[in-house]
Amino acid sequence: MRVASLAEVKAKLSAYLQEVQTTGPVVITRHGRAVAILLAPIDDDDLERLLLSRSPRFQSLLSKSRRSIRAGKGVTHEDFWKAAAQRHDGSSQVRETAPRRRAAQPPLAPGGGRESSARRHNRKRSARRG
Repeated sequence: MRVASLAEVKAKLSAYLQEVQTTGPVVITRHGRAVAILLAPIDDDDLERLLLSRSPRFQSLLSKSRRSIRAGKGVTHEDFWKAAAQRHDGSSQVRETAPRRRAAQPPLAPGGGRESSARRHNRKRSARRG
């Protein structure tokens, strides 16, 4: 494993990309402190594992699931695969919960982007004044 400054990696990025594929990860530092790691995933599965292991959203979901299982709200292995097969075959016509509805999107601003809540508030306030 090699350690290199951010400035050095920026200047020679192509060379570092080749290096990580053959010799392993490079720790990137800024002002002497590690700020990132440059590494080459082995395959798509490895890439997915790396991304999910660093995803706060996925980690939150995983923690919630573990708490649910500890509380006795889990599903047996057999029941899980039975339900998955039913959904895949289309034989499960009944939904246990209603589908979630997405919140309405704020209107587009004149430039085509989303209007900020402050701007929308001021526009509505002006309209009420007449």
